[in-house]
Amino acid sequence: MAVELKQTFDMIQILNEEGELNPGQEVPELSDEELKDLYRWMLRLRIFDQRAVKLNRQGRLGFYAPMAGQEACQIGSVAALRREDWLFPSYRDMGASMYHGLPLHQVFLYSRGQIGGGRIPEGVNMFPPQIIIAAQVLHAAGAGWGFQLRGEEKVAMAMFGDGATSQGDFHEGLNFASVMNARTIFFCQNNQYAISVPISKQMKSKTIAQKAIAYEIPGVRVDGNDILAVYREVKAAGERARRGEGPTLIEAVTYRLGTHTMAGDDPSRYREKREEEEWKEKRDPLKRFRRFLEKKGLWSDQEEERTEQEMLEEINEGIKKVEAMPKGAVVDVFEDVYTEMTPDLKAQKEEFLKWKGETK
Repeated sequence: MAVELKQTFDMIQILNEEGELNPGQEVPELSDEELKDLYRWMLRLRIFDQRAVKLNRQGRLGFYAPMAGQEACQIGSVAALRREDWLFPSYRDMGASMYHGLPLHQVFLYSRGQIGGGRIPEGVNMFPPQIIIAAQVLHAAGAGWGFQLRGEEKVAMAMFGDGATSQGDFHEGLNFASVMNARTIFFCQNNQYAISVPISKQMKSKTIAQKAIAYEIPGVRVDGNDILAVYREVKAAGERARRGEGPTLIEAVTYRLGTHTMAGDDPSRYREKREEEEWKEKRDPLKRFRRFLEKKGLWSDQEEERTEQEMLEEINEGIKKVEAMPKGAVVDVFEDVYTEMTPDLKAQKEEFLKWKGETK
């Protein structure tokens, strides 16, 4: 099937910043309860993020990359998938991972570096969050190719940031997926900064979506703080992929409200306070979607408070659970991947134990 390639990429938006429908736009086919559930999950992520930052500062969590401001991207995109679809997230996509089925306590295990932190439970179709920038793009391309070869109506979705588009793996993944007609969605959360490097210094192209032109695949640019627009465009990309029409690149324009990670990053050194305040006050995805729901009579302060309290209790239970679990030892690293250790891992384990003085 020939792909009609666009030369310009206007940003798709269903809800404006005031939570009102833009002229000519319609709400996707979602029930009132489904709309409420989308917001409920966005709120859960915001509460989780705030608490995780505090836990990190208390020394109870290890590596953590805040996701506040990107809730519409994380929930809207995965909500458009099916449970049998496969997710290939980055280290910042814990919200998307939880929505797709990863237990909350597993996120804490991963952050703390405890044994089992990278082990995905049976029935949860996702790879462990990827720490190597853009590596998951290749994995998703391969999985999508596999679904195409088998004729399976499954989709693979890679989630990554704008900085990942400067990596070779990004371009290799898109090229391979295009050639092989892979059933893959490449979902880029353009949060404006690759750590401290602004998008203007990362690339000369005006958009990330236009990079799709080089690989002759559809490219879409969407308001990443509009959960309904994100949902609709990811769902459309998934439907194209299931029909065997190949991959799609989606650029979701959003903003990271917090630090890059909790490992000493200071955003005040590379971005202006005025910019942060504008995104926080005028473009917050939660404020926008809550206004929409309130106008429809679907949300109240009572429901907000109840959701917040339930999430805080779930978080407290989760952190207590992992703090009571074994932390693991270095020797566990050798035994944690394969059912039976390979000969080279056995040799490495033996060498380590000898170095530790724990073998004769």
